[in-house]
Order: sequence, then C-alpha cells, then structure tokens
Amino acid sequence: MTDLPTPALDRLDEVARLLSADAADNDERATFPAAGLQTAWKYGLLTATVGQQYGGAGAGLADTVRILEHLGYGDPSVALIGAMTLFTHAAQARQQTWPDPYYRQLLHDSADRPALVNALRVEPDLGTPARGGVPATIARRDDDGWRLSGHKIFATGAVGLDWLVVWARTEDDPVQVGNFLVRGDSAGIAIEPTWDHLGLRASRSDDVIFTDVAVPADATVGLGPVVPSTQMGNAWNALGLSALYLGVARAARDWLLGFLHERVPSSLGKPLATLPRMQSEVGEIDAALICARDLVTALAVRADAGDETAVVHSSAAKLTATRAAIGAVERAVALVGNNGLTRNSALQRHYRDVLCSRVHTPQDDAIVAATGRAALA
Repeated sequence: MTDLPTPALDRLDEVARLLSADAADNDERATFPAAGLQTAWKYGLLTATVGQQYGGAGAGLADTVRILEHLGYGDPSVALIGAMTLFTHAAQARQQTWPDPYYRQLLHDSADRPALVNALRVEPDLGTPARGGVPATIARRDDDGWRLSGHKIFATGAVGLDWLVVWARTEDDPVQVGNFLVRGDSAGIAIEPTWDHLGLRASRSDDVIFTDVAVPADATVGLGPVVPSTQMGNAWNALGLSALYLGVARAARDWLLGFLHERVPSSLGKPLATLPRMQSEVGEIDAALICARDLVTALAVRADAGDETAVVHSSAAKLTATRAAIGAVERAVALVGNNGLTRNSALQRHYRDVLCSRVHTPQDDAIVAATGRAALA
C-alpha cells in the first residue's frame, strides 16, 4: 500500500494558524498558495479521504467537514483547492470509477507531495452543467486513444493540478459524455491567467485551453449517454463547502472580537467589548454560526451513517449555512464600519471571500426551487 501522510485531525487549529500567516499576502498578490497546500499535505489533510482499501485513513464526510472548516479559517483558497482533491478521493473510496492504474499513480504521487485533482466542467457558453446542457469540449478518437480539444473556465487551482478531470463529449452517434483523465503536464494544455475575482483570489481559478491533447484510450470515467451526479456526491459538495465558508465567517468573528477588545475610544474610556450593544451583536453572530455549524456537522454524521434523508437535506443546509456565514460577516462589517473595510483589515478579505459561497453548486435559486417543488408535489 502507498505510504500516505497520516491525517492530523487533532492538530487542525495548528494548521489553521499556519495557513493564516500567508493568507493576506496570497490574497493581495493573487498567487497560487503552494506553501499552504504543502502544509495541508504534510499534515495529511489532502489525502485524509483516501479509502482504507487503498491504504488511506478513509475519513468520512464528518471529518472532511472539520478539515475544510479549519482550512477555510486559515486560508479559504487552500481549502477550496484542497476540497476538490478530498472529494475526488472520497468518491473513489465509495465507488471505484478511476481506472486502477491512474488512481494508483495519483496515490503514488500523493505520498511524495501535494498531488492535486479537480474536475473541469464549466465552459464559456455552457455555464454550469448543473443546469443542463452538453459540453462543447470534444474528445476525438484516434489510433492511440483520444484527442481532447476545448475551453474550460473557473478551473480552481489550474496551475497546480496534477490531474484534470475534463468533462467532454465524443463525436459518436449517439454522442457520449463523460470525464477524461488528463495529466497536468500534458502537451497541448494552456492556462490563461484570467482569474481576477473579488474573493478567493489565490485559488487561481483560471481558464484552461486544450488543443489536441492526447488521452489514453482507457483514461475515462463514466463515459456514456448520461453522466448523472449522485446524491451523496452532492452532499459532500454541499456540506463540505458550507463548512469551508463557516470557517471564513469564524475567522471574521474572531477578528471582530479582537477589535472590540482592543478598541478604546477616548470618549468611552474602556473597550468597545464592554458595551451591551456590542455584546448583543456578537451574540447574534455567534448564535447564527453555532446553529449553522451544528446543522452541517449533524447532517454530515448522519450521511456517514447512511441516512438518506440527511443526504437529501444537505442542499437546504447549504442554503442555511452559507446565508448564516454571509450574514455574520455582514453584521461584523456593519458594526465596525470603516475600520473593517480598509485594505489592511482582515475583515474586508473575509467579507469578500465569504460572498463566494453563493456561486458554488447547488446555487440558492436552484435549492429553493427544488425544495419548493418537492413540498408542492
């Protein structure tokens, strides 16, 4: 079995502190957070979900929620890039979809360094595939396998990926759709540095252009007429990413506590933290975050236990948790005013980052529409 780093689940606070030391600089320069990912890998957090059948720890969704909350607290760009790799390993542990030689290669690389994976699905014309449609990216058959050409956008961590799982269609009749496993160092891949975002700036979610990229004949996953996503996969995405942004909100809350204790207006003569109004506002923030965190954690535990209802409820939990996270940081910003929105304040960075929770699938409008249809059915 591959000798992977042991997940240090008892040292998550330490990891979060280490990541937070570089988070502001990573954000300011919008640079790929290589050092932070190295730290997360060294503590075994990028491979925690590798299945026990592959020699891994086999961490479930509840442990992954804990990991992503702490990574999100420290540096959410590290957390988002790492989440894609954690989700890949978790899916493989539940059901072997990657052909064995390619997954074994990923594990071999993961024993030596952060070996990163992400699924590239979104395209300029298509938008998010969760709303339907067929990719424009094409895989053409040749004597040696496939030749892949196309354009993907919002490819989180693109510059640092070892494997790109590319959603594409074939030229068959009828058309087949599936994922093609592409090595990050393959000839014909060009990364365009288009990412200039309000938040998660260090995630480097750039465009990737594929031009006649060679892919082995057997390096495919789920190739067929339809590639449905599983409900459990959606639960991992919904609850895992919710935890990430709750970590961001918790970092904002801690910044606020420090500010309120340190700020002593001359007209008051004592810290703002002593004012009943400030105490009530912090109470509102804590109440919202405590409930959201407990909701996400409880559903993750239940999902690990095979509770199908918890899996179904995970999308609604994402809506609730991310709204709580955004609301908590907005309340902190309103309470602090200009001091929270200056460029040298960590609070403005947390505010920009937490707003990104809205863009992840499933998005708010899709969640409420599906929930409403189910209630009315």
